[in-house]
Amino acid sequence: MNNLKGNIESVTTSGHLSLVKVNVSGITLSAIVIDTPESASYLKEGNALNVVFKETEVIVAKGTVAHQISLQNKISGKINHIESGELLSKVVASTNVGDVTSIITTNAVRQLQLNIGDEVTVMIKTNEIMLSE
Repeated sequence: MNNLKGNIESVTTSGHLSLVKVNVSGITLSAIVIDTPESASYLKEGNALNVVFKETEVIVAKGTVAHQISLQNKISGKINHIESGELLSKVVASTNVGDVTSIITTNAVRQLQLNIGDEVTVMIKTNEIMLSE
């Protein structure tokens, strides 16, 4: 699991859902949670919390993603570790928010020609991020 520390910037609520913006070392990440400030006391601006997401939910793009894409959570970094198996590979990128680990297919590593030191953008869907105190 990837686990980053941040502080809540804002909470926007609709029904029983909240869109939570979290500042993690100067980068804003978004998460959708099935809670509201009324049902979860931790959903207050300024509160410190953990931003947690699975390695299998991290998408890797080579270079800097400049084109339009629906993914809101984009973090630039450089690959510092690649561990390839027959089917799956573990790719670790050093970013301003800390190391982010992704599990992608080994075929994708080959197709993107990923190497240690390459600039990449790691992306996580808003609904794949979990928040914890």
